[in-house]
Amino acid sequence: MSQVPRVTLDDLIDRYSVILFDAYGVLAGAKSVVPGAPEAIARLNDLGKPYYVLTNDASALPETTSMRYARMGLSIDVDRIITSGSLLTRYFQEIGLVGSRCVALGTADSVAYVHAAGGDVVSHTQEFDTLVLGDQSWPRFLETANAVLTALFKKIDKGEWVNLILPNPDLIYPDGDGFGFASGAAAMMFESAFALRYPGRGDLTFTRLGKPHAAIFEEAFRRSETMDMVMIGDTLETDIRGANAFGIASALVETGTAAADVSLLAESDRPDFRMRSLALRP
Repeated sequence: MSQVPRVTLDDLIDRYSVILFDAYGVLAGAKSVVPGAPEAIARLNDLGKPYYVLTNDASALPETTSMRYARMGLSIDVDRIITSGSLLTRYFQEIGLVGSRCVALGTADSVAYVHAAGGDVVSHTQEFDTLVLGDQSWPRFLETANAVLTALFKKIDKGEWVNLILPNPDLIYPDGDGFGFASGAAAMMFESAFALRYPGRGDLTFTRLGKPHAAIFEEAFRRSETMDMVMIGDTLETDIRGANAFGIASALVETGTAAADVSLLAESDRPDFRMRSLALRP
């Protein structure tokens, strides 16, 4: 990473109009904040500097996340939190899925996102047109997954179409001192089953909304009305690649999961900057 200049948060505050943060590994973990994050957020709030948190987490509503942050000492308003689950509302409107009969797999907040988007949420034992895989945590995981897969096979065999939507494409997530499978891994489980049963059907895949895909960055642009933004993230495959592809600056913070050596990456996947932490000064 010797060719990637090192900066501080103050440098980025001075250089860019809007600061974007990833959540996990950058601001907080499952149970605690990342060192330097409370001071960084307090500084931005004091300055009135525009910033947003872009998280692939679709298991919690922005209100839930804001309250969780407050308990950790991070004062982040609800309207500064952009989750992959919140992207469902615009997506449902654009694709014409308002009123669609939806099976929503995930937490109670995952289901609430589908309700808010205008989906008619039904049980996986009923007829449905849309499957939203909001989170990897749902009751009786294997039993429910088997039932949903069986229902999908029956619909596809009859020539019926089903909308497959995945707000959070992450494959893994940090869980305390270890890692866990995320909803993207659950989606790949379904997609692998489709590929086995229906070889050559490249259309049987989930539409992915979160980072590195453009939808979440487009929402940040709509709210800020400028492309003069920098994305601070700890994951090359989602935060950095997504920002670079969208055409905004990227900064890799070394407090999360990213490998130290990016020398083998394509130029388009390399961060513009690197940071040791969110500390305001070295």
